[in-house]
This record gives sequence, C-alpha cells and structure tokens, in this order.
Amino acid sequence: MSTVLAFDLGASGGRAIKAVFSDGSFHYEEVHRFNNVPVEKNGTLYWDFQTLIAEVHAGIEKAGKFDGIGFDTWGVDFGLLDKNGRLIGLPVHYRDARTNGISKKAAAVLEPEELYRETGNQIMDINTLFQLSALRGKNPDLFEKAEHLLFMPDLFAYSLGARPVCEYTIASTSQMFNASARTWSIPVLTAFGIPRKLFAPFAQSGTITGIYKNAKIIAIAGHDTQCAVAAMPRVSESIGQSVFLSCGTWSLLGTELDAPVLSAESMYAGLSNELGANKKINYLKNIIGLWLIQESRREWKREGRDYSFNDLEKSAGEAKALQCFIDPDDPSFTQPGNIPGRVIDYCRRTGQYVPQTPGEIMRCIYESLVLKYRFTVEQLENMTGRKFTEFHMLGGGVKDRSLCQFTADCCGITVIAGPVEATALGNIIIQLSALGDIADIDEGRKLIAGTESLKTYIPAPSVDWESGFKRYMSLLSSQNKE
Repeated sequence: MSTVLAFDLGASGGRAIKAVFSDGSFHYEEVHRFNNVPVEKNGTLYWDFQTLIAEVHAGIEKAGKFDGIGFDTWGVDFGLLDKNGRLIGLPVHYRDARTNGISKKAAAVLEPEELYRETGNQIMDINTLFQLSALRGKNPDLFEKAEHLLFMPDLFAYSLGARPVCEYTIASTSQMFNASARTWSIPVLTAFGIPRKLFAPFAQSGTITGIYKNAKIIAIAGHDTQCAVAAMPRVSESIGQSVFLSCGTWSLLGTELDAPVLSAESMYAGLSNELGANKKINYLKNIIGLWLIQESRREWKREGRDYSFNDLEKSAGEAKALQCFIDPDDPSFTQPGNIPGRVIDYCRRTGQYVPQTPGEIMRCIYESLVLKYRFTVEQLENMTGRKFTEFHMLGGGVKDRSLCQFTADCCGITVIAGPVEATALGNIIIQLSALGDIADIDEGRKLIAGTESLKTYIPAPSVDWESGFKRYMSLLSSQNKE
C-alpha cells in the first residue's frame, strides 16, 4: 500500500490531492486548494512564488503522512538560480508583455522552418526560448548571474530538497529541445546565445530526485498536459484512432505518435511535438481555452455582475446559434482584461453580427472553441493520415456539458468525457509506478477506466454545424491574409 501527494498547479490555482493505493485500486481526496494570482512589479508580471510555496507547505501539513510527492505545472515558465543555489527574483509570468511579438523578430536569428525542424514546437511568443532571449536583451546582468534554470515543477521540488533536474516533458515545451534526439538543440542554443551549462541534468518522468520527511520526491511528468494525457482512460485498444483534449485554461488538442512530425506543413499548421510521460510524442496544438470564459466572468464580476459558470452555460444555451465567431488564438485575447469587450470589437471589426448580451458573447466563445477544435482535428488527420473515431476530453472543462455536446456535434466524433481530475490522476499513477505499485502508465490508464466516472456524448447536431464551419474557415482565412 502506498500513499502519494500530488500537487497540480495551474495558471489560476493549485490543489493538493492525496491518494491511497491498496488492493489493486485507489481512492483520492483533495486536501488543499489555493489561488494562483500573479503580481505586477515595476511593469513586469510575475508568479507569486513565495506565496505558492507557503501554500505547498500548507497542503503538506494537511495531508499528513505520505510515501511520495510530485508536482505538475503549466509549461514554459522557469526560475533562475545563482551560483549558491538561491532563486534570483521571482519567476516571470508567460503572459508578461516582454515577449510580445518576439517570435517574429527571432526569425532574423534562425529561420522558422529550421527552428521547427530542430524543436518541433509550435512557435509562440511565450515559449522559454523567447523568454530567455527577452531577458538577455532587457536584463543582461541578471542573465549572466544565472547558474541554473529550473522549470516550474522542478523548482517546486527543489524547494523541498530535490536535486536540480530538468524533467523531459517540461523541457519539451521550451522551443530548445530537439524532439528527435531528445536532448537540447545545440544549434538553437548557439544561435540565441544560451549556454548549455544553464540547464540541470535531464530526468525521466518517474525519477526519484530527493527525500522530504521520509517521502520520496518524484519528478513526474512536470507539464500538466502530459499528466492529463497519461490519465487518458484506456476504454478500447484504439488509442491510435483517438484524439485528446486537455481542457482547462488552455485547450491542448492532439494525438499520440511514435515520432515527431517536423515538416514545414506541420509548422504552418501551428502544431507542436511534445514528449509524453510514456515517451511517446504528443502531437498537438495549443489553443486558448476556458481562459476566455474565466476572464469574461472576472470582467463581469468587476462590473458588479457575478455570474456562476452554470449561469453562463445556461445563458449561452438560450442564445441564438452560429451568429458570430472569433479566433480564440487572435492576439487580442491573450492578455488579461476585458475579454467581453474584445469579443465585441473582434466581431465588429470582422463585419459580423455584434453580440449584445452575456449569453450571446458566451455562445460566440463556446462555438468558436469547438469550431477551432474541429479545424485542429482535421489538421491532425491530414498530417498523420489517421481517421479519428474517439475524442477524449480530459480535465475541468468536461464539467461543462454544453461544451462536450457541442464538441461531439461539431466534430462528428463520439466524445468520452473524463476524468475531471485527469491531471492529478496522471500525477498519481506516475508516482505509483515509480514506487512499484503499478507496472506502467498503460496499467494506470486501465485502472482509471475501471474506476472513474466517464460520460459519453454521441454526435446529435441540432444546428447546421457544416454551414457554421464553412463560415468559420472563411473568417480564419480572411484574418490570416491581413
């Protein structure tokens, strides 16, 4: 019997989940929940790391005794350590404006096609490579002072006494990791003036990296998306015909492959190759996700209108279908603030119907998300030659029944929704494998399929999604020409 403590930290909050494995099954409970609120200092947006560490210790205190502990977080962000192993300042938030537009400027340093061939990552301003490039230009003294870079999950583990490591899945989000050789890309590091010595030794997911109060500190799949994918329930033998959607602040939609796809066509499609906990390539697209709904709700609350998520889902259901769309990944939606106002501006700017009410704005967001999902599924099918028959929705977004049914209807694929706690469960099964309680991730997936509550959504379209998709594709095409 083993007891493990899984810390799952997302862009808006974190949880500590305690799981007990006994007699071939496990049960788990949330023992601590906390907010993750960035702080702004002198015009820079940071993660409030010291507050987060205090919350980690509060979760440990509430959990009591456990045998293993592991951390998963969002991708790309990091902390820098000096030669004495001390953190230099606070980790900067990926939404900080310092990297705005930097990926386009980077094309003068290394051609985008070559950068993609080396790393296989979707080229995005937020990626670690561009954060380091911005830091080197804006604050060269701090850059020179840095002895080690630790990605966020490894930094949390280090704060408890783990040795400095660089876990593979989180490294693969950085735009500096060679997806084929599975090590750092020397051509990329050289081109951007980033020293190889900055990085700690690699660690496989499931590596024990230290001891904390008699418990093993385990470097699980540090990237939360890869934890969620690790928990994709094995309900059939057709994993190769499945797509997954890790549905939270970000929507990460993809499929598992044995090798990366590094063609120019893949790059222009905005697809990314990231390493999974089971050493497969997760070939996916990063799409702005429930952030649009979360931030809209925050804006309305600031205005004195405190809607619950259920209120917003209901109001969207009452609004007229397929009136107007946005591209969730348009740059206007990346920064915190008045998302409802930006949705209105986008629709007006693109000559569409302009939503008038919160319900119409929500309907626009819902439909735009699922239309982007369908667009991405078709891209994945074209690039891999596969025809997908199962759509696994994982994470907190599966609680939104409208989103699940819209996805099934729009994509024309059966949706298997759940588990809600996919990221934490992936964290847990990787720890259990490291401790010897289960053989591997595949056994963990079967265990999850047999114990977790899953809901199936069969395509039953009540609106003309085909017509809506044609209009949506025309919108994307017209915006790409601008």
